[in-house]
Order: sequence, then structure tokens, then C-alpha cells
Amino acid sequence: MSLDIARIRADFPLLAQEHNGHRLVYLDSASSAQKPQSVMHAMDEFMEHSYANVHRGVYAIAEAATARFEAARATVAGFIGARESAELAFTRNATEAINLVAHSWGRTNLAAGDVVVLTEMEHHANIVPWHMLAAERGIELRWIPIDAEYRLDLTNLDETLSGAKLLAVTAMSNVLGTVNDIPMLVRAARSAGAHVLVDASQAAPHLPIDVQAWDADFAVLTAHKMLGPSGIGALWARRELLEAMPPFLGGGEMIRDVRKDGFTTNDVPWKFEAGTPAITEAIGWGAAIDYLQGIGMDAVHEHEVELTRYALDALDAEFGERLTIYGPSTTDARGGVISFLFPAIHAHDVSQVLDEEAVCVRAGHHCAKPLMRVLQIPATSRASLYLYNDTDDVDALIVGLTHAEKFFAVDPT
Repeated sequence: MSLDIARIRADFPLLAQEHNGHRLVYLDSASSAQKPQSVMHAMDEFMEHSYANVHRGVYAIAEAATARFEAARATVAGFIGARESAELAFTRNATEAINLVAHSWGRTNLAAGDVVVLTEMEHHANIVPWHMLAAERGIELRWIPIDAEYRLDLTNLDETLSGAKLLAVTAMSNVLGTVNDIPMLVRAARSAGAHVLVDASQAAPHLPIDVQAWDADFAVLTAHKMLGPSGIGALWARRELLEAMPPFLGGGEMIRDVRKDGFTTNDVPWKFEAGTPAITEAIGWGAAIDYLQGIGMDAVHEHEVELTRYALDALDAEFGERLTIYGPSTTDARGGVISFLFPAIHAHDVSQVLDEEAVCVRAGHHCAKPLMRVLQIPATSRASLYLYNDTDDVDALIVGLTHAEKFFAVDPT
């Protein structure tokens, strides 16, 4: 492996735990990643020594808190290649960021009959807000299907995008691990006159991303999947779009002035940050990005490609056709998300057996019910890999799955 996993694991206190006499094997980072000590220390140190509300007080620690909060914004913006930190608005999570676009940009720019294009591999967070807007405004939703290789079927892409106002697409599927060609999709959308929103929630923790290279209009991401705390995410958008969009929530911080007869909004990005923000969480997110950049996103990606290839080969060698894996068979455009299913064992039963051996995987529909219906299954078990996992973790997964087969008396012949 290209990374020193033993050294990295030592930075994550939770990974030193044992359960039922087994070393904890955490394979659910696609849901939420573990946190390094440096993130916890940064948040604790800020709370102990510098905590105050931001953008308001003129006393020393308030000014220090504001400086650190805005430095964290600059860190996140730089991480994704934004032109300036003013293009990045903090939200509670990626879900709220997509809702912000749907309610602010969508309500302003979409009317009955306008088309929003989604894909069959989207997370509910990038589906439900558009259903809500469709119910309110009468917009049309179109869907890019997936093919037999669990990639987007682009056969009729130009027809699907024809007349569309927005393409909303994930950069990486949280179920299939499929990494989509965002620059190509953006070019196709541009040719059709459509804007593009990219859900980077799964991609940002694992791949070097650059919103300028993507040429997208909007991108969303969340801290908790990339070693940071929960409760904070972000919307990146072109400044001219943010300037033209009305505020999403009203109250303190997002205003420049309030009168009895109305109000005027603050500058971007604060126009979209009503109320006291998640200050400590922003500090933690900045520390998480510092940790990732200290390792290098190219190195993180290389490690995950190697480990995913090892896992796919090991699963095939041990179980063959007895185990169905949902996702591309090659790692050229694939992340470390491996969804699988024994035909005769429910996904939740598999995860419970694995839990007895301290192997943590996710089981369920993974907030992607439309995709599950396309796959004609109710759920999968999902192992997701990250920078603190290695071949020993994959081997523990294999052993646990072998025990699950035996426990449920599945004939291995």
C-alpha cells in the first residue's frame, strides 16, 4: 500500500477499540468518516481558548473567532478549487445545500414545464428537493439511466438534456462507487443551455476535485464524510449566481439592514448564512482538510484504488457468483464503495453477523431507493473504504462473510 496505514490509524482514537474480542474494523466511511485527533484537538482548543460569536463582537476573542471561522471557509474553498472564499456558503450539510439551490435558484428560475435532469444513481438528497419543486411548480424531471456496468447510460444524453434548465448529478455514487465524468457531463449540459449542480459529498473525501476544472455552476459537500464533524456542509456556486439568488432563510447575519417596511441582504456568502453558524464545526472542518492535504489527495486516491482492487479480487476469489457485487468491475472510474448481496441472505442479517466480529458495514437502501428499484433489490450490504483501511480490514470482511454464509446455512458449493 502507498500509505503508512499503521501511522494513520494511530491518529484515530476510535479505531483502537475492540468489540467481542475483535479489533474494530470500520468499513462505513461512505456514511460518515472517523475523526483524527487533530480535528478533535482543534475544536477543543477553540472552545477552550477562543470561542465567541463571529462577525459581531469587536473584542479580542470575537475578532479571533471570526478570523478563524473565515480562515476555515478559505480552507474549504481552496480545497475544491474555488476562485474565492466568497463563493462558498456554509450550510448544515450537503442536503441543506441542495435544498438551498432548489428553493432559491430553482424557485427564481424554474417554471411549469421546465426540465431538471437527474440520474438513477442519485442520493435522496439530490432527488427529494426536486420532487418538492416539481409538486410546487410543475417542473418536469427526467432521468439518465444506468447501464449493465453500473455506469451512466449516455446513449440518449443529448435527447434527455434537450431543453433542460438544470442537470443535477453525483460525482460519485454512494451505492455503486461509480465515478462520473463531470467535465463531459457539464459540456453536454452547457450545449443544451442547462446549468449543472454536482453532488460532491462522496467524491470530495476521496478524490482531488476542482470545481473550476469541472466548469460546474453549483457543487455541494459535507464535512462529516471527510474526517470532519457533523452539522456543517457547504454550497459552492459561481459568484454571479449567488449574487442573483434570493436568500434561503431569513434572520440575523444574512441582513445588511432591517426596517419596518423591509430589509436588505448582506453580501455573499453571508446572505445565505442566517443565524449563528456552526463555528466550532467550521474550525474542525478546516483541521480535517489540513489533515487530508498533509497526506495528499492523490495519495489517498491511489491507496483507495489499490485497496478496492484487492477487495474486489478477494471477494471474487472467495465467493465467486455466490455474491453479487453492484458496481463497476474495474477501478479506472470507481471509488472504494462496495455494495454486495448474497441472494439467499438479507443484507441486514449479513451486517449483524459482521457486527459480532467487529466489522462495521452499512445495510439498507443507502438513501437511494430509486436505484434499488432499478436494481430490483430491497437493500444491499455496503463496505466503504478510506485512508485508514488496509488489506487486513478487507481480510476481516472476507472472514466475516464466510461465517455469515455458514451461519445461514448457505450451500457454498
